[in-house]
Amino acid sequence: MRDAEAVTFARGALDRAAHLRPDPALPSHPRALSLALWQGRPLVEPGPPPRLVWLPMSAPVFAAATHPPVFLGVADGAPRFAREIPDWEGADTTPRTFHDESRDTHPALPPGLAFGDLRAMMAELSVADSGTAAAAKGILGWHATHPFCARCGAPSAVADHGWRRRCPACGADHFPRTDPVVIMLILHGNSVLLGRSAAWPPGMYSLLAGFMEPGESIEAAVRREVWEEAGIHVGQVDYLSSQPWPFPSSLMLGCRGEALDHEIHRDPAELEDARWVTRENVLAAFAGQDPDLKPARRGSIARFLLERWLADALD
Repeated sequence: MRDAEAVTFARGALDRAAHLRPDPALPSHPRALSLALWQGRPLVEPGPPPRLVWLPMSAPVFAAATHPPVFLGVADGAPRFAREIPDWEGADTTPRTFHDESRDTHPALPPGLAFGDLRAMMAELSVADSGTAAAAKGILGWHATHPFCARCGAPSAVADHGWRRRCPACGADHFPRTDPVVIMLILHGNSVLLGRSAAWPPGMYSLLAGFMEPGESIEAAVRREVWEEAGIHVGQVDYLSSQPWPFPSSLMLGCRGEALDHEIHRDPAELEDARWVTRENVLAAFAGQDPDLKPARRGSIARFLLERWLADALD
């Protein structure tokens, strides 16, 4: 697909500069800056569009941080980091909605700056900022869930400014995790196969998707997932595009598949509903003219692939 890398999160502006990761002096660089995140929510200034906020390494908001900054790369000749900050007195820690438009302000930050949910604002960020935010959220999320050695169970330590964890007890090295997920534009004539999870907002439908398994090709995973979830056999499978998806640590592998049959046999443990939707009905849903069908959110690879299908721009 010609514009495959136009999908949200697929491109960032930072030079990842992996050769600099072992350098212990990076955080003390005189022009080093860091992005603050709280509960995975990056710090932004209001837009439109919203923009990521880079702070000095010594900014007061980092005073209570207990984890070291993670090196993201280099911009304008200076290192850029990401750092998670802990809750503060008065912070709203109640569970958020599926689509969270709220902003959280910190008492140590200037007025107007706030932490925002990346999933809610991903389509508004610039190409550069969305890629950087995805990298920051993904790597910090990995550290939060992998503090112990998977080999011996001892606490592991951060190395290479966040791109490795080393176990001091057994010497094992652990590296950031990315889980491959296939997401499928399954077509049958003029219709596309859409499904919904019971946890989604009412009326929201998207493309079918699922995690790949060990020893499985992309094509085989597409066919297996569609059969397991909807009881549809799939023939030809073509790769289209990919999207880093830091919720928490996936790589979405977008594919097109040709359905060999039409009758749906839905697995209720996987999907609350599945249906064939015509091109005309998808277009109406995108225009807000179908009250019973809400399409995948802007910025997602599902929305990206559906838009390209409607525009006959998959090839």
